[in-house]
Amino acid sequence: MLLTGRIPGHVGIIMDGNGRWAALRGLPRIEGHRRGVERSREVIELSAELGLKALTLYAFSTENWQRPSSEVAPLMKLLELYLKKELPGFMRNNIVFKTIGDVGRLPEYIQNIIRETEEKTSSNKGMVLITALSYSGRNEILRAVKKVLYSDVKPEELTEEMFASHLDTAGLPAPDMIIRTSGEMRISNFLLWQSAYSEFYFTDTLWPDFSRDEFLLAIQDYQRRERRFGSIPVRADAS
Repeated sequence: MLLTGRIPGHVGIIMDGNGRWAALRGLPRIEGHRRGVERSREVIELSAELGLKALTLYAFSTENWQRPSSEVAPLMKLLELYLKKELPGFMRNNIVFKTIGDVGRLPEYIQNIIRETEEKTSSNKGMVLITALSYSGRNEILRAVKKVLYSDVKPEELTEEMFASHLDTAGLPAPDMIIRTSGEMRISNFLLWQSAYSEFYFTDTLWPDFSRDEFLLAIQDYQRRERRFGSIPVRADAS
């Protein structure tokens, strides 16, 4: 599938449906997550090819900590293997790797791998890949509020821009479009502050089945929309 027209600068994806994908096939849930990792790799590579400036993947929410340890532990192991395996690809594709979320809750060995990956890709000049780990929008906003309270900013001096600089996404553009797979019609605590003017795309497709072509269809849908920032309409495909 060929794609012409304006490409969104920043896309966020709520990668939902791994467990259901596995259940429909009589497989353990972890197999759905493994297939989801493979799909993530394809979408990351395509995003870099298309020229996106940033891609944010919602990989593990703070609510996911409530899952049984028998499920969380394999997910952490899968994350470890993913980061180690994908680093060469990040370097080859000039991708900058960043994380957002309450990363301190992750196992120490995962935190070490994250730091190493961020450091090794920090000099790259291509797309920024943001992985949301141990993340929720409310938690991010609460942590930002605490940072503001501990700073010397007076209440009357606080602006939206200043507050945004205390968020995990400081320095990154707001997402132009957010995609959610699996048929759920909600954003599940994802980028609550940043998505104020994002375009949303919902699909019934489970994440492990979300193909390159469907990703392109989502972007084509974005290009046909008339975006509104307040009362000002802006065509997504305007030059």
